[in-house]
Amino acid sequence: MSTRLDRIHPRGFSLVELLVIIAIISLLAGILLPVLATARESGRRSSCQSNLKQIGLAFDLYLQDYHDTYPCDGDPFLWMGRKWRWPLKPYLALTADKADGNPMKSRGGGRNILACPSDTIAPRQWDGTSYSYSMAFYHSPDQINSLTKIEDTWTQNIPCQPQSRSSVKYPSKKALVAEWLSNHESPHVAWNSWDGGRVYLFADGHCRYLKARQIKPANDGWPDINLTRNGVRGTDID
Repeated sequence: MSTRLDRIHPRGFSLVELLVIIAIISLLAGILLPVLATARESGRRSSCQSNLKQIGLAFDLYLQDYHDTYPCDGDPFLWMGRKWRWPLKPYLALTADKADGNPMKSRGGGRNILACPSDTIAPRQWDGTSYSYSMAFYHSPDQINSLTKIEDTWTQNIPCQPQSRSSVKYPSKKALVAEWLSNHESPHVAWNSWDGGRVYLFADGHCRYLKARQIKPANDGWPDINLTRNGVRGTDID
């Protein structure tokens, strides 16, 4: 009789069985969630590398039109993504314009290749620009070697000197553009820190994800591609 009743009214899980099932699900979630988060971040890093490769093509087109000379408009702050995006605008398929002539703010256009998908700060603080351009490409090696901090370029009124493609001695080892922040891992620090890592675009057009400690110390003592020792004649990696 009990067997027939069990078939008619199947008994539910016992408390012990439920606890075992919950424990198994929790264990699987603990294993899978970090893996999924890593895979998601890996995809975002790949998108970031794709952004920088397209930016590298834009620089190449600019060089072809400007006698193989890198962008230099006399502005010591050109390294900021909010500044160098304008000289390269025709080559970036950038639809935005300067807001009221202010190069620090744009009007129109949405998220584009200037924004890393992992960057949560740039859209709020830096007008959607995640990448910075090395000032070594618009100052001479002697000028760069005279600097011990980036602020010297504007406090000392050091004039810009555009550098040519041929003046880059080691294009596969000198970074041209990179993420300003360590967007893909914590802490989210800038170039003046030995923590974190970021995607770098080198002068020969290739991209690499590197830890800050893989970058050689610059003239300011940090892994700062703005102040690479010997400027475009030097190297940021071994």
